[in-house]
Amino acid sequence: MKFNPQNVGKSAFTKLGMIIAGILVIILLGTSIFIVDQTEEAVITRFGRYIGTRGPGLHFKLPFGIDRNYTVNVRTVQTQEFGYRTMRSGTSPTYTSQAAESTMLTGDLNIVDVEWIIQYRVVDPKAWTFNVNERTATIRDVSRSAINMLVGDRAIMDIMGIERSAIEVEGMIIMNETFRTYGLGIDVIAVKLQNVTPPSGVQEAFEDVNKAMQDLERLTNEGMQAYNEEIPKARGERERIVQMAQGYATERVNRARGDIARFNSVYVEYQRAPDITRQRLYYEMVEEVFKDEKGMTIIDRNLTNFIPLMNLGGR
Repeated sequence: MKFNPQNVGKSAFTKLGMIIAGILVIILLGTSIFIVDQTEEAVITRFGRYIGTRGPGLHFKLPFGIDRNYTVNVRTVQTQEFGYRTMRSGTSPTYTSQAAESTMLTGDLNIVDVEWIIQYRVVDPKAWTFNVNERTATIRDVSRSAINMLVGDRAIMDIMGIERSAIEVEGMIIMNETFRTYGLGIDVIAVKLQNVTPPSGVQEAFEDVNKAMQDLERLTNEGMQAYNEEIPKARGERERIVQMAQGYATERVNRARGDIARFNSVYVEYQRAPDITRQRLYYEMVEEVFKDEKGMTIIDRNLTNFIPLMNLGGR
């Protein structure tokens, strides 16, 4: 068989063409197919202009950089820490303080260290991708500004006690309003104050004050408990006395009405037979006066009813 240099050249050219074609196919497929995870959404641009958003799954786009996709995590709740950082070394986390973020001035001109976190979720992938360049820095600046403002409006003991939840709620509202104004495309779902402590130099004094306030609250609660126990008892006693008085009043009124009715009936009989009625009333009065006496004989002053044969020894 004769060696033909032309056939060798054609064969090499054909192989080179196939290799180039394969590379082109790989580039074509690599730049036109993309996969979006279940927790993500993809923002698609064509020549840098937004054309749509794609959900999870396998998608196609124009190759060679004509279309570009920017995947955004829209399901995971993301967290930002302020005043401290969590550093993981091995299996146990360690914490480093960030005094520049945590140190604040309160409304009563005290200094307090506040550590907090915010949790947020991306709700508008398009706005998140295009509207703000320094997204993380913007989130941190807005959050620090909101918490500093709320802490600066309150006394230190309120911040450490009863106003903690109010600061969290108001902070979340202020942050969300600001982020909507900026068009950042996120929604803050929680603001949590982690540690609120006075500076280390005066911490013991503040702990004593806090303990005193707790004792005050405990004693107040005990006083309210005693009050709540005694007041119903006193009210019950009052009701009992009032009911007894009302019953006595009713009984006296009824008795007086009965006496009036009896007097009226006697008066009617007296008008009909004055002598007989007068004598009957006299006998009734005498019987009433001496009803409890025993061994007594009643005689009149003239001895007209005295029995001479009465046995005096039988008394």
